[in-house]
Amino acid sequence: MSVAVGYLAGKGGRSPLYLAVEAAKTLKTSLTVVTVVPRPWMTPSIARIDAEYAQYAEQLAADSAKDARECLNAIGSGVEVEFHKVAHRSASGGLLEAVDELKAEALVLGSAADGKLGQVVIGSTADRLLHSSPIPLAISPRGYRGSKSGGLSRFTCAFPGTAECVHVVERVRALAERLDVPMRVVTFVVRGRTMYPPQIGLRVEDSILEATAAQARDTLAELKKQGVVGEDVTLQVATGNGWDEAIDNADWLDGELLALGTKQTGGIARVFLGSRGSKILRHSPVPVLVLPG
Repeated sequence: MSVAVGYLAGKGGRSPLYLAVEAAKTLKTSLTVVTVVPRPWMTPSIARIDAEYAQYAEQLAADSAKDARECLNAIGSGVEVEFHKVAHRSASGGLLEAVDELKAEALVLGSAADGKLGQVVIGSTADRLLHSSPIPLAISPRGYRGSKSGGLSRFTCAFPGTAECVHVVERVRALAERLDVPMRVVTFVVRGRTMYPPQIGLRVEDSILEATAAQARDTLAELKKQGVVGEDVTLQVATGNGWDEAIDNADWLDGELLALGTKQTGGIARVFLGSRGSKILRHSPVPVLVLPG
């Protein structure tokens, strides 16, 4: 078993390498850096352009391996590292092919380069894999440089409070116990859109928000009563006027990992986030682990 990390020099930065090293150390396993290089649509010929294209792809893979090796030599002490090149017409397709061949336990990706530092920013490759990955997918925030402790401090499981998502809490609990890491379960409650006259709107909205939060606290308490989680697991309801505020109010630790569960589609265990999960992921200030349905 291995942790695979998608990396291409000059695209997205080194943040996925930092998260991948932490994952490999936590899981006590090896790390494979996967670089997907473009494959031409046409059947290769002896034409000069095909030779130049092949040379370009080889150079891209070599540059990526060199850049990743320099970074990993500085941060990856004690981790066994290998490099794997895949020629494919799409980055997401190449990564799926690689994780199947490598029998990887988890796939790590970085954020896109066009978002805020410190937040998870979903690029086109990650977006496709969020709908198709057969294994857990971890995404690092933009500019992520690892935790100060160098390891995982806590798992936080986002729980919407529905019966069909209890299995997600159970899976995160099993993972937390396996890795001997503390666990927290959080339900995010966001103020709804204004539907009342201004004279009474804020008062009514506050009442609805508090009532929803109280119901969420009761639902979380049932997780302990039913033995879904242990007594040592922290339960929290985080509220806010929007997803950004609610998630900020959850109070995050250095080295924390946010775990999200996904829907099962078509009877196949694949990652597939709903709208709620997508909002949480896009506002997370810490690395996110998305589990297949």
